Amino acid sequence: MAIVTISRELAALGDEIAHELANLLKYRFVDKKRLEDLMKDLGLAEQKMEKYDERKPSFWASLSQDRDDYLHYLKTAIFSEAGQGNCVFIGRGCAAILRGMPGVLSIFLSAPPEIRIERVKSYFHCDERRARQIIDHSDRDREGFHQYFFEMKWKGPENYHLTLNTGILHPQCCAELIQIMLEKTVTKETETQGSLRIKDLVLGQQVVHHILFDKNIPIHFLEVAVQSGAVTLFGVANSQTLVEAAVSTAKEVPAAGPVSSEIQVVQEFTIVP
Repeated sequence: MAIVTISRELAALGDEIAHELANLLKYRFVDKKRLEDLMKDLGLAEQKMEKYDERKPSFWASLSQDRDDYLHYLKTAIFSEAGQGNCVFIGRGCAAILRGMPGVLSIFLSAPPEIRIERVKSYFHCDERRARQIIDHSDRDREGFHQYFFEMKWKGPENYHLTLNTGILHPQCCAELIQIMLEKTVTKETETQGSLRIKDLVLGQQVVHHILFDKNIPIHFLEVAVQSGAVTLFGVANSQTLVEAAVSTAKEVPAAGPVSSEIQVVQEFTIVP
């Protein structure tokens, strides 16, 4: 398994380069539509998707249960696609969600402001003033999205393996440079490690989904850690009975190994609906 994530500024030729790279590597291309279709199939309401999709949520939206639901479905979709091996992701916080994963190469695409403005003017048939507004709005939303969901600086070079200036590099050249980087940094060993890690992450999401969405057991801030199939539950519950129900439910998930709990019992705990 080898995975490339593409993060990009608006008008930095992200789609063009991602398509070029996927064709060059013979990898699957996973875009916004593919992930949205998966999230809908899993049960996420469309209005929740629209509320958070690569944008900075409002103050109350950032605190609501909808936010946690959206992130759960997004992670589930991304891990599911990653689990199928060799693919190129574009946007949707994939670099943050797969950060530190063996076998993953994260790329950021940027371009000088004046070039972005000219491209946006061409894309949207607008004047320079409107183009600047579109770019500023897009940058604020993407920065806010990464900060709220992942506490990550969207443009921070420390969060990527490679940053490319698409103001001077043609999409084909960018794809070839990424291919070289991939060949130099991703080995068979890291691919194997990545595949095993993704398998655990997929299982973790399945456990979360079964507890919260299939069985509706109210475990607040539920997180699941999986190590070689062994499952550990974390979170907050109102009673020991709920903790036991969560553990029992986790054991029902196929491929789940031993299940242990670190869930804290706090009576009369409430959360913003």
